[in-house]
Amino acid sequence: MRIIPASFHGLLDYAVAFTLIAGPLLLGFEGLSKVIAMAGGVGLVLYSLLTDYSVSARKMIPFPVHLLFDFVAAVVLIAAPFVLGFDGTARLFYIVIGVAVIAVVLVTNPDVSTAEG
Repeated sequence: MRIIPASFHGLLDYAVAFTLIAGPLLLGFEGLSKVIAMAGGVGLVLYSLLTDYSVSARKMIPFPVHLLFDFVAAVVLIAAPFVLGFDGTARLFYIVIGVAVIAVVLVTNPDVSTAEG
């Protein structure tokens, strides 16, 4: 069931990017757990600004490709704590955000023309 329109997905992108950037600072992450999350947040802002949806600056990346980027990034977020040995709050942070992003991708309507209404 694809119930989230591209325009709302775009707003969620910026909220997740903010969370990825601010969360590690607020939660006291150090080292790679801090750097990777913050870099992911910056990356998300950059490719969101270039995505073909209503909340971007330039419409260069097709929305379905953006959704693929989101999905791959979410898988990396989920795997990172296990591969890199993050534990505690950092592990939970990465897993929760990764699972949430996958869920959003799965319920987002990839057709911008119908999703934008």
